[in-house]
Amino acid sequence: MSNADSLDSAEDAVEAKLQAFIDAIEDSETYQQFMAANERLENDADAMALLAEFQQTQQQLQQAFDQELMADLQELQAELANNETIQHHRAAESDLIELLQETNDVISEPIGMVFAQSSGGGCC
Repeated sequence: MSNADSLDSAEDAVEAKLQAFIDAIEDSETYQQFMAANERLENDADAMALLAEFQQTQQQLQQAFDQELMADLQELQAELANNETIQHHRAAESDLIELLQETNDVISEPIGMVFAQSSGGGCC
């Protein structure tokens, strides 16, 4: 077996294990709960409108500070905090991020570097 064949074989094995890892994440209860929360959010017109209004107000405030806009933004933040669909989505998202960070730590330890981090690259 040539070096090229050996490298191809190793890369194929990595690809297979990567796909198994992806499948395991997708099958996890945490990921399933996030996807359900995401679907619920997308189907909640009131929550989506509230998020859009919040984002629009944030953008307006970034363009020019205005005390009235700041008050509007604070009011919208309170509404976001009280919206059950949005809070459920945020909690599910936080749980998924925690799971992914834990998997990153497990992968990073044996390879001796942070797995999900750029190691530089680029030419300039």
